[in-house]
Amino acid sequence: MSKATFAAGCFWGVEETFRNIPGVLSTKVGYTGGTTKNPTYKEVCTGRTGHAEAIDIDFDPEKVSYLQLLSVFFQNHNPTTLNRQGPDVGTQYRSAIFYHGIEQEAEAKDAIAELEKEKVFPKPIVTQVLPAAEFYPAEEYHQKYLEKQGLRSCHLT
Repeated sequence: MSKATFAAGCFWGVEETFRNIPGVLSTKVGYTGGTTKNPTYKEVCTGRTGHAEAIDIDFDPEKVSYLQLLSVFFQNHNPTTLNRQGPDVGTQYRSAIFYHGIEQEAEAKDAIAELEKEKVFPKPIVTQVLPAAEFYPAEEYHQKYLEKQGLRSCHLT
């Protein structure tokens, strides 16, 4: 089993996207990349904790590769908007890859370089590539939120 951690805006839709990928064993939404210990949703929403809304993924690399997860990550949010995804604005909605090991770091940076080279996006990618930090699971009502609400997506199309 391997781990991946991504921030791509509101974590409800990000979790729904990843949890349905064959080879993803489990997902958890939460907060990472900030300075406050054990932050609450209310605290993270102030933008003062430094945390991003993120998803922690356990996956089977025999069934889905980290590169495939990176591809899904870049296809399902706008990595060119700084601290914003759709109507959600603030540092907690930033685009970030929190890597677990030097191989993931290299794959993430290479993926960004390739997307930039191919000019896949009309503006420069602002996705942060950072070492994984302490991950604080969000409150239970946020876990699998869209599934609990009978929704398939909260992304704008």
